[in-house]
Amino acid sequence: MSLTQAADFLTESETLHAALADLDAAAFDMPTQFKGWTINDVLVHLHFWNRAADLSASDGDAFAALAARVTAQFAAGGSLRPIENAEIAERGPALRAAWIDTARDIGTRWQGMDPKTRLPWVGPSMSARSSMTARQMETWAHGFEVFDILGQTRCESDRIRNIVVLGVNTFAWSHQVHGLALPDTMPRLRLTAPSGALWTFGEDDANTVTGPAVDFAAVQTQTRALADTALVVTGPGARTWMTHAQCFAGPPVTPPAPGNRFRRS
Repeated sequence: MSLTQAADFLTESETLHAALADLDAAAFDMPTQFKGWTINDVLVHLHFWNRAADLSASDGDAFAALAARVTAQFAAGGSLRPIENAEIAERGPALRAAWIDTARDIGTRWQGMDPKTRLPWVGPSMSARSSMTARQMETWAHGFEVFDILGQTRCESDRIRNIVVLGVNTFAWSHQVHGLALPDTMPRLRLTAPSGALWTFGEDDANTVTGPAVDFAAVQTQTRALADTALVVTGPGARTWMTHAQCFAGPPVTPPAPGNRFRRS
């Protein structure tokens, strides 16, 4: 059994790497629309957590020590940026090379892993499949601010389905983390894949979300405001979910305001 999500993570990493291919050292200090993070900040974050995911599968004791530091920082209400920056020394083109080399190594090796293998994480354990989906999601989501600031258009593919499914699977989490009552049923989703295929999820036909699967993933990862997408949302239950969607762990995060995240011309 192959871990196909590892191959999708690798392709996602290669897609972002291609966008960065011609940048000189100064360009890596360019601030993005995401919290003012620079491109260096984005790559440090991705590289740190890629390595952490790999460590969770190879050295349980070392990962437990890292997770304890991260958990303590979370508990103190502090940013994880100091921990990430302390672990990752490279910047600019050297960081780009270190990040993609590690992503290629992980994305290749993990394809042979049993998708059901349980791995420790910061919080509940997860399967290898979920771990790789999370790495693809982070690469895709943080890639958004890079493509946006560089004025580039990313070529999307049906590998986005992994992130769509993550959004579906975190339906309850999006309500829980924002202190919202959880509906008995999930809204009906009718999403159009990049290939043109129709993907359907959910069962509540009184609350529906219809439109591009890429836009659904963008709202779930909070890389676009709902109003800035082509999604058609019908019913109060669907509206509540899509205005509080959060497919990633951590404290509740407010989605970007309309017009705040866009591709620079």
